Amino acid sequence: MPRTPRNRIAADKGGSPDARQAHASDSATFLIHPVLPFRLDLTVWALRRRPGNLIDQWDGETYRRVLIVDEMPFEITVAQNVNRSRAVRVTIHGKISDSRTKKAIRQAVENAFGMRVDLSSFYRFCARDSRLAPLVRRFEGLKPPRFFSVFDGLINGIACQQLSLSLGIQLLNRLAQNFGRPAPGGDPLAYTFPRPCDLAHCHPMELRRLGFNFRKARAIIEISQAIVEGKLNLEKCASLSDQEALQQLMELHGIGRWTAEYTLLRGMGRWHIFPEGDQGARNGLKRWLHLHGAFDTKREQRVLAAWEPFGGLIYFHMLMKGLDEAGHLALDP
Repeated sequence: MPRTPRNRIAADKGGSPDARQAHASDSATFLIHPVLPFRLDLTVWALRRRPGNLIDQWDGETYRRVLIVDEMPFEITVAQNVNRSRAVRVTIHGKISDSRTKKAIRQAVENAFGMRVDLSSFYRFCARDSRLAPLVRRFEGLKPPRFFSVFDGLINGIACQQLSLSLGIQLLNRLAQNFGRPAPGGDPLAYTFPRPCDLAHCHPMELRRLGFNFRKARAIIEISQAIVEGKLNLEKCASLSDQEALQQLMELHGIGRWTAEYTLLRGMGRWHIFPEGDQGARNGLKRWLHLHGAFDTKREQRVLAAWEPFGGLIYFHMLMKGLDEAGHLALDP
């Protein structure tokens, strides 16, 4: 497992913003050359999951999100060149004080969109499988995305527990609108994902009013408090083995196996994990394979065993197949 770098995105502590703004520029643009094949549009959809996602915004050409780096909000836009290089252009809007900000955002974007992930072994594997080959060709260029922090992944998992994905994302939108920070310039439609320090002092009723049940509200607040108080380090958890990370996460209030595995896949980049008990992915798998009868966890695991160690990549392709069938993707018939 690759070493997880220190995450400066949405950090809880930082230097004086006023001091840093004294020598700040308002924007910066740079190019990233991803490992090919890479399609930004497909990877953005795998990250945002539903068109109603207000945190990860996409207009068909440009991805947009607000990040916090060392206590300062920045709006980023990401677009891919249509020329042969397929380079990705990233623009940062906000008071950029030094090169560390640009470096942190570059690293965050590369991680979030899997730009350094080489899927050549996966493509070779799928080319030999009559079922996987057409599915993977359909979405060639999709990279496995990950949330911008492990905390982001864990809270996403909690919000979506035992709900449809669309309803879970509505809860996350409300959480960002009420507890996130607005984009530089005060755009009312763009907010950061809340940090632990934004949620640690909430009262459960504040989250209940947004639509979270009491168990989810308690879990979000207690996890945030533990991080702020230094009792929990989720980024350090990302350096543990699968079993150790699962055990640590499942010791937290309100975290079961599905949420823990979802966090490992989407928050830590464990691309071999297909979250156990994900009903949407399981139903998609069953439809795609034209299976009949009960499709429980044991049967799901038997099916996935033939495709190890690529369970998480199959999971993302099931998501994309559903989005494609719903007409959200700009793909040829």
